[in-house]
Amino acid sequence: QTGTLSSLLTLSEALAKHDPNITSTLQKTVDTIRSLTAEPSGPTATIPHAENRVSPLTQHLSDQSWEWNRGKYRTDDRALGEIVDALVKEVASIENAQRNKTQQYQIVKGQLTNALRKKTGNLSMRSLSDVVSASDFAATNQSEYLETALVAVPKNLIKEWESSYERLTQMVVPRSSTKLAQDDEYALFSVTLFRRVKDEFAQKAREKKFIVRDFTYDEDEIEKQKKDVENLLVEEKEMWADLLRLSRINFSELFQVLVHLKVVRAYVESVLRYGLPAAYFGAVVKPEPKQVDKLTSTLSSFLVPSNKSGAKDKKKKSKPADGGDDSAALGEYASVMEGEYYDFVLFEI
Repeated sequence: QTGTLSSLLTLSEALAKHDPNITSTLQKTVDTIRSLTAEPSGPTATIPHAENRVSPLTQHLSDQSWEWNRGKYRTDDRALGEIVDALVKEVASIENAQRNKTQQYQIVKGQLTNALRKKTGNLSMRSLSDVVSASDFAATNQSEYLETALVAVPKNLIKEWESSYERLTQMVVPRSSTKLAQDDEYALFSVTLFRRVKDEFAQKAREKKFIVRDFTYDEDEIEKQKKDVENLLVEEKEMWADLLRLSRINFSELFQVLVHLKVVRAYVESVLRYGLPAAYFGAVVKPEPKQVDKLTSTLSSFLVPSNKSGAKDKKKKSKPADGGDDSAALGEYASVMEGEYYDFVLFEI
């Protein structure tokens, strides 16, 4: 049902707004798929994921297989405005589902990244739960007065540590320093001292650039942290697969909605330009790279009305199809559509 001229003008303005909005939603979905399938980096770089790519747009339109979906968007008993409303409502539903699933995944991924980050870095900052063992604390774990402290010492200060740690404060057990681990920047030492002087020892150590780590060995807590990371790895991988699967489905659905909207928009603009009866021909044309100008020139020559002698009326300047300065949204067709008026309706998909 075409409707009145007034309703077509109103619908034309609405379509000019819906078109870039839906295109933006589609692009966000494409960006999500690309980010999910990109090479990982950072703490999660070693997490294995199956590779998936965005399906090419051409497969949704090629082989002359595209047809109006009459099951979802009935045309025989509905006004054009109702069809557009249905398309916009479907996009809103897809966008909401995509946003919710993305947020859920980002929360889990953030938790996993934080957990894995604790296992990275040098010995002055990383988690020590997988560096030390219960035997490193055996000498003091049953003592009421003694405590084993862990100290990260810069590699260039190891000799100074070994010669000075006993005198940093009183009540440090002589010859109790033991090197437990070493990386490119720091060595990790254990030292036995009385609990009452630990704070003073940490302060004196800091003055010499020795870092006393705030760490208490708790085997149950360490096992819990390990299990939490394992669970997060499984959950993140499952949610990654779910989000990718949903994104690919939504990409396909959004692209089909966008094409349907383009068809409605082309029809509305054709009626406004040429009037009724609506004996129009629509086609999808894929130009070769850098051949847009040649394509539009050829189309102009081929589609020129019989009552015109030239391929186009160069005296007429066309407004952008979106009703405003929206050349960025029009892509490579912007200069064509803004510069001259052609004898056909053209929209970029």
